[in-house]
Amino acid sequence: MPRTDLTPPPPLLALPPSLLTGPDGSGLVAEIEAYLASLPAPARTPVPYVCPYGTALRPWHIGHPLPRATLLDRVLRRPARPVPVSAADHLRLASRYIGAAGWLQGAMWDAGGRVCLLGAQAAVLAHGYGTPGTVRTARIQLMEVLHATGRPVNSPDEYNDRPTTRQADVHQLLDRAAARAGRLGV
Repeated sequence: MPRTDLTPPPPLLALPPSLLTGPDGSGLVAEIEAYLASLPAPARTPVPYVCPYGTALRPWHIGHPLPRATLLDRVLRRPARPVPVSAADHLRLASRYIGAAGWLQGAMWDAGGRVCLLGAQAAVLAHGYGTPGTVRTARIQLMEVLHATGRPVNSPDEYNDRPTTRQADVHQLLDRAAARAGRLGV
């Protein structure tokens, strides 16, 4: 039977009527169920949230190995070597990082963890993916796409901070630049 938006969802657990009220007749169970029913759907869901397209939420770096410190790294107390990624992979990771952390204009990051385009690139690099040369190559690809699409700016950060730029525009820019870098093999 099709549900409309006005019909209440079926109860998650059907309890016998004798348990709906406590021994003192207070109706505590009914009160708890009413509270749980008032929560947003993801909070009531007993399984991990699955987006409408059928994929579960995953870490932004999925598909790439985590940087691992070798025994020598630990003995010398130095950071692990960065995971080698191409400029195209770096741009895709930056887009995923923005999607996971949130997007921001006017600052590299804020207290809530949201980042701008440059902040996302810096975070991907700081997490051990790529080198400063990879980031430089990726930023060149971003500038090439911006100029090729008729958006002459002095830097990708200037484009990020424009009042007319939306988060979807930044993701599209990163996707186009990653595709271009992938075609060029950089």
